[in-house]
Amino acid sequence: MYDFAVIGGGIVGLSTGMALGKRYPNAQILILEKESKWAFHQTGNNSGVIHSGIYYKPGSFKAKFCRDGSRSMVEFCQEYGIDHEICGKVIVATTKEELPRLENLYKRGLENGISVERISPEEVREIEPHVSCAAGIKVFSTGIVNYKQVCEKYAELIQKQGGDLRLNTKVEKILSSGKHQVLETNNGSFETRFVINCTGLHSDRVAKLGQVEPHAKIVPFRGEYYELTPEKRYLVKTLIYPVPNPDFPFLGVHFTRMIDGSVHAGPNAVLSLKREGYKKTDFDLRDFAEVMAYPGFWKLAAKHADEGIQEIIRSFSKAAFVKSLQKLIPEVQAKDLVPTHAGVRAQALMNNGSLVDDFLIVQGQNSVHVCNAPSPAATSSLEIGKAIVAQIPEPSHLAVAM
Repeated sequence: MYDFAVIGGGIVGLSTGMALGKRYPNAQILILEKESKWAFHQTGNNSGVIHSGIYYKPGSFKAKFCRDGSRSMVEFCQEYGIDHEICGKVIVATTKEELPRLENLYKRGLENGISVERISPEEVREIEPHVSCAAGIKVFSTGIVNYKQVCEKYAELIQKQGGDLRLNTKVEKILSSGKHQVLETNNGSFETRFVINCTGLHSDRVAKLGQVEPHAKIVPFRGEYYELTPEKRYLVKTLIYPVPNPDFPFLGVHFTRMIDGSVHAGPNAVLSLKREGYKKTDFDLRDFAEVMAYPGFWKLAAKHADEGIQEIIRSFSKAAFVKSLQKLIPEVQAKDLVPTHAGVRAQALMNNGSLVDDFLIVQGQNSVHVCNAPSPAATSSLEIGKAIVAQIPEPSHLAVAM
């Protein structure tokens, strides 16, 4: 009998397992992951950025988790020798029309307690010599890291705490047995007193397996990237972002230097026809049919029709993708870019067409379901794990670590 079973071996599931072990040192903790490796999906295919929290609404979970998470992630990497770099980033207005939005973003950064500074076009070029802009802001606390390495360390620490980690184990049914729950998997059954669902792209479905209604559906959006050829990496020193459109839920294409020295450009954002659809040709009938039958998707599509069409064009036209990047760095040419891996974002969407913009954590009977953990979930993972554990009623039979 386990005290806690965490379903999902991405960065949120593993950080939750680690936080449980710290709070309840004598607890029997189980981590279940259907893939053969940790951090296989969203975590392992993200941009590797340690975010500052500048974009998020002051007072929101995202803003607090990101600000605190940025600090704790850096401290974690320092403690365990994980490669990372606090390189900072610039956010630039490429036209005069974007200047008011840049100023609003600067003020939001100050409201969120982030170290930001207005910089002139000349000062931007001192940091990023190849950028063209009307003005910019410097965000000092942004960094880069390999989140797969972070997750491997989380898993190692859970094991040292005495946790039971199971890969290649997919939960197929959740059965209630009095005060306990039984997780039926492709690798046997597991009985637990409490379930924590951290399954990302499948979180709404797993919640329903546990007889919990999340009141939102996961809609997958694929983000496609190009990579600068090695001889063109000199064009980008740190991270270069555009001013986001506040009416559109995605940041727009940008340049990110990765911890391995490569430079990624993107992503766009297009509907994925499969929840784990990393290629344009990936298709799953059940996933596709669910989205097409969901009223919320059509309401969202109607609201963002113009932007959505532009994202689709960028997906199929390298020339259109390059044109977007040239707004930031005019020197970039199509021959300088090669396709690289894509990521799929699990976006929770309400029936009325509104995106769930913040974290969505739903309580069930002897269970907690993380049904939306948007970016910056990786940055914030240590704080999210602690927050999830704080929502779990203290088991009377377990001693709490002081």
